Amino acid sequence: MTKSNLSPDTDEKSAKNLSPVVDWIVRLVKGVIVGIGFILPGLSGGVMAVIFGIYDRLLKFLANLKKDFVKNFWFFLPVGIGLLIGIFLFSIVVEKAFGKYVAQFICLFVGFVVGTFPSLYKTAGKQGRKSKDFIIMFASTVLIFALMMMGEQQLMNIAPSIPVWFGSGALIGLGLIVPGMSPSNFLIYFGLYDKMASGIKNGDMATIIPLAVGAIICVLLFAKLAAYLFRKYYSGMYHFILGMVIGSSLAIFPTIVFPAFNTEGLEKSGLSFAGAFLFCLILFAVGTIASYLFSKVEEKYPREDIF
Repeated sequence: MTKSNLSPDTDEKSAKNLSPVVDWIVRLVKGVIVGIGFILPGLSGGVMAVIFGIYDRLLKFLANLKKDFVKNFWFFLPVGIGLLIGIFLFSIVVEKAFGKYVAQFICLFVGFVVGTFPSLYKTAGKQGRKSKDFIIMFASTVLIFALMMMGEQQLMNIAPSIPVWFGSGALIGLGLIVPGMSPSNFLIYFGLYDKMASGIKNGDMATIIPLAVGAIICVLLFAKLAAYLFRKYYSGMYHFILGMVIGSSLAIFPTIVFPAFNTEGLEKSGLSFAGAFLFCLILFAVGTIASYLFSKVEEKYPREDIF
C-alpha cells in the first residue's frame, strides 16, 4: 500500500510541489471518500484509507497520540472534516442517488481498489514474501468473503437503543482498523443500517453520539495492537490486508451488484440491462484508471517506513 508517513523533509518537498491549499483539499477529499466507505454497503472505510495512503500514518498516530500530536492533528484535520462530510452527505442521499444507482457507484469504488492493487501488492512484499504470507492472504480472502456473504441478508432485527448504537459504532471503528471489513453489511444483517442512516440524516443525537463514542473507543483500544502487529509481523499483516481487500471486493458483486440487474433493480434505476451494465463498466474503468494514476503520482514522493 502507498505509504503516508512523511518525514519533515518529505513534507517540505511535497509542499514545493503542492500548494498548502491544494494539499489541504486533497486530504479533505480523501476524508470524504473514506467517510462514504464507512457507510456505503459492501465497502470499508479502512480499505479507502489504505487506498489513499493515509492508513499507516493514521494508525501510528492513534496508537501513540502524544507523539507529534500537534503536527498529526493539523495533518488529519481536513481528513476528519471530510470524513464527517462523507458520512452525513451519504446518509442524506443513501435512499436517493446511491439507492437508484447503487451497483454503478459500487463499481466506481471497486475500480478505486483495483487500480491501486499493484501498489498495495508491491508494498506488501517490501520486506520479502514467504509461502505463509500467501496462505494468510488466501485465508483472509475466504474469511471476509464468507462473512460478507453471511451478512448479505437481514437475519436479525435488533431494536435500536443507546447500547446498540454504541456497539454499532464500535463495529464501524473496527472497520477502520481492519481494512476490508464492511460494517455496513453487518448493520444490514442486524436490521440497523436504514435506521442508522435515518438517524444521522435527521441529526438524532441519541443515534449519533453513541455511534461516535463507540467508534472512537474501539479505534483507540485496537490501534496500538494493530500498530504492534505491523511492526512485528509486517509481511503477514500486509498480506492479511490484501486478502481482506480481495475478498471484500469480490463479495460486493454477488451481494450488491448482481442483484441490481434483476427486474426490480432495473426498474428502480430506470435503465435497461445493457444500459446498467455499460454504466457499471464506465464507472469501474473511471475508478480504476483514476486510482492507478493517483497511486503512481504518490509513488514519486519518498516515504519512510513507520512500522
